[in-house]
Amino acid sequence: MARSMRHGIFLPPFHAVEENPAAALDRDFALMEFLDKLGFEEAWIGEHHSAGYETIASPELFIATAAERTKHIRFGTGVISLPYHNPLMVANRIIQLDHQTRGRIMFGAGPGLLASDAIMLDIDPRVQRDRMEQSLDVILRLFKGEVITEKTDWYSLKEARAHLLPFTEPYPEVVVASAVTPSGGRLAGRYDLGMLCVAAAEGPGFKVLRSNWEAACEIAAEHGRTMDPQRLRLVAPIHIAETREQARKDVRWGLQKYVDYVNNNMPRLHVPPGKDVVDWWIETNMGVAGTPDDAIALIEKLKAQQGDFGVMLTMVSNIVDFEPLKKSFELYRRYVVPHFNRSNQARRDSYAWVTRNTQTFSELRSEAAKLMVEKHERERSVARAAKGTASKGDGEAPAPRASDGKGGHLIS
Repeated sequence: MARSMRHGIFLPPFHAVEENPAAALDRDFALMEFLDKLGFEEAWIGEHHSAGYETIASPELFIATAAERTKHIRFGTGVISLPYHNPLMVANRIIQLDHQTRGRIMFGAGPGLLASDAIMLDIDPRVQRDRMEQSLDVILRLFKGEVITEKTDWYSLKEARAHLLPFTEPYPEVVVASAVTPSGGRLAGRYDLGMLCVAAAEGPGFKVLRSNWEAACEIAAEHGRTMDPQRLRLVAPIHIAETREQARKDVRWGLQKYVDYVNNNMPRLHVPPGKDVVDWWIETNMGVAGTPDDAIALIEKLKAQQGDFGVMLTMVSNIVDFEPLKKSFELYRRYVVPHFNRSNQARRDSYAWVTRNTQTFSELRSEAAKLMVEKHERERSVARAAKGTASKGDGEAPAPRASDGKGGHLIS
């Protein structure tokens, strides 16, 4: 039987440049606590260094604090941009977090999304994917306790080892980012890793979902392994309210700023001149702005395109204010999650069984009540009769009889 789908969030984050940055981070931490109490399973935190909106530079620092404020939710780095860091440093930070969180950490790796980040580090964006592969290979070996001496054109290691091995055996879950290229799928298949599809609902990302997964499966088979769809995570923007009208009103709060920010990095969200941005968002299926039923429809569409997958992550794009955001997750937990984890199936079956037998059960209940009434009246009638008989003899007590000493009585 298929396992239940798990649910969580992907937090880049996106914070408009007009906002107080410290207050925005406080709100992100509050969201982690709220999601933990609701019962969401995962939260993935991004790394960015430029462009103004995505203000978390170290997902590890954020996770260390968030883990202290939560009890159950698992945290993933979504993702650490490996070309920006020495691989030994990355391995050591993840291992430390694994211990600090008692195994609630997941290691998400990627090449780095923003070209502006790479340019500031004097890295040619065209070499980022190759460097990611080099770094990931070293990190996995360090997790296993290997000692590595290796020199490349961008890092050098001499008898490098992790002097603290992971808390999780053999090491925390490792997931690679996948967008529109097969690079993530290639690495997942080669190293037996999970995949994180960060643009699953967006046009190009949606189109390559199955092909990227098939590439991972093909390469895994060449290494004698089978890819587990439970380790596949899809990300999509989802905002829901009790009505579609309310959801549209909610997203109008910040959707245009989000579109402007994305296009400022790499123009790809093309809203026709004069077109209402909310209408465009919904009509092009860029994300959900609707009801729980609309969220369910999107996830079912992703399943039809991809096949089974393990985790649905909501992209927290901050296109709505904080209170509507919390309301959206509350509705998601109440109505969307049960649809996919089948937690209500037994209840539905029981309800349907009673519906099919309502007349029979009603007749039996009525008959049982009637029999109880009749039994009660019989018992009370007997009790009243006995009481009446006793009352008639209470006027004169019988005279005492003499005993003959042999257990009998003398006739008086």
